Amino acid sequence: MTQLNKQFSERDVQRMRNIITGNTADNTRIQAGYSNKKVQYTEGDIWEENGKTWTIHNSIKQTVTKHDALKAMVEFPLTCPKCGKSMKNHSLNKKMYNIHRMCSNCVVEMETKLRIEGKYQDYEKNLLNANKNTSADDAEQIFEDFINNPTSTYVTEDGTIESWTGGNISPELIKTVKDNIKRLRETEM
Repeated sequence: MTQLNKQFSERDVQRMRNIITGNTADNTRIQAGYSNKKVQYTEGDIWEENGKTWTIHNSIKQTVTKHDALKAMVEFPLTCPKCGKSMKNHSLNKKMYNIHRMCSNCVVEMETKLRIEGKYQDYEKNLLNANKNTSADDAEQIFEDFINNPTSTYVTEDGTIESWTGGNISPELIKTVKDNIKRLRETEM
């Protein structure tokens, strides 16, 4: 006859009963003074935890940063947001997604529909004018930087650093360039 060296407590016996009956989640003792408050978050929720801002994006918990808007602009989806078909990673889909936020097949369908309805001319004109206005904004920004920073430093292709110092820019030249940029914006394509 063998004798058990260890006494089993009531809690241990209850735990074994729970395991044998398959009730492994049942408690074997009552705990007071602490309750674990578990909050379930869903897609798109934003909350603060441990000094960070969190969200759930594509079923993944991730921190919210100041660069999220930039990431969204660069992100290329696996499927087209419009038709839901696979967007193969080739240059035409990338180009059309950056412009229209849909795959190249959806763009072709949309443009064909616009041609049938007789609205394609206006659509094309709006695209060209938007592109022209963006170019005018870029030219204006470059010119403003040139005027405000007459000394610039550039690194050449062979790695040498060059400092370029501009002379005094006449007010007539500044006015002429600004007038040309303004005229470019006002010109309809």
